[in-house]
Amino acid sequence: MVRRTKEEALETRSRILDAAEQVFFEKGVSRTSLADIAKAAGVTRGAIYWHFTNKGDVFTAMFDRVVLPLDELKAATTDPSEPDPLGRIRDLCVLCLRNTATDTRRRRVFEILFLKCEFVEEMGPVMARHQSTMREGLERIRDGLRNAISKCQLPADLDVERAARVLHSFITGALRDMAILPDIFDVATSADQHVDAMLDTLRYSQVLRTGTPAKKEPT
Repeated sequence: MVRRTKEEALETRSRILDAAEQVFFEKGVSRTSLADIAKAAGVTRGAIYWHFTNKGDVFTAMFDRVVLPLDELKAATTDPSEPDPLGRIRDLCVLCLRNTATDTRRRRVFEILFLKCEFVEEMGPVMARHQSTMREGLERIRDGLRNAISKCQLPADLDVERAARVLHSFITGALRDMAILPDIFDVATSADQHVDAMLDTLRYSQVLRTGTPAKKEPT
């Protein structure tokens, strides 16, 4: 009986998140109320409050459903015992792009994030968590790049901080561009080439070497 109750609770939670994803996509986050989500899910508002604190909490749980499955591959990029950390970085980037291009749920969630979410006051905690997640992501990229350098897969004088920002911007920019112009930036069949081009930039760009001064603006 207890197991059945737990299964029912998980099913209700999943139904709420499915409904939230659909309503956020149709109406935008700021114009969606918990009542809208409850109606779409076929549950009461009380059922939503049983599982979530507020709309921001619902949004965060919805977003986590599409990003957490990548955690195992992320860990491999920073594992000192991993013999091919740059290969795992490549796998992670390709999987992220290709899955977003081919997985309907993942693509819809990123469209909500980039196109249909206003970080207004009620979404302040979500913005703060998003910023924290980005910082953690950048730190993980830096650790992965350092791991690749230690395995002689990237230049020893790579400016890790600058390279991490470039790689992060490449991924998030590609995800955003797919949401805005899916007919042009659909990388379902070309994710490998896009990522390889980016990794070649890390290998060969002289601007990404330590001690390279920033170019002065023309006077």
